[in-house]
Amino acid sequence: MAAAAAMMQGTYAAEERRRFWAGTPEIYFAKNIDNSRLVRVEDPRRNREMKQFGTALACLFLLVFTYAWQHFKAIEYGYRIESSKRELTSLSEMNGALRTELASLRDPERIDVLARRMGLVPPEPGQVMRMDTTTDGEGSVMASAAPVMVVEGQ
Repeated sequence: MAAAAAMMQGTYAAEERRRFWAGTPEIYFAKNIDNSRLVRVEDPRRNREMKQFGTALACLFLLVFTYAWQHFKAIEYGYRIESSKRELTSLSEMNGALRTELASLRDPERIDVLARRMGLVPPEPGQVMRMDTTTDGEGSVMASAAPVMVVEGQ
């Protein structure tokens, strides 16, 4: 209740101040202005300045755009290089593993053990014939049609 009374007292004090303020009243008059007959005169110097400013702004935009494009391309190429390096590393590791496997598969002792399990026996003297190979400049091997003599087991 006391707060309401203090509030009412504050509003009364504001109204009293407004009543007794003796300032000059502000009066506004509406004036109709007709600008339809006015014609803007073009300033050739201002037009030239605006064209120069527009050209300079376009050049600046092109320079900034070119720099940004170059920067983003450099980042993209960096990612591609790193990806290629990772791929090269993995392929090199795979190549090493395949060479190791190839060496183990070509091991003569392993082949001998497998051949003996399959029932094969070592060749006897005279059963192995070396074929002559001729190579031309390209490294290809030509086959010859020489008659082959088969020697039956002795």
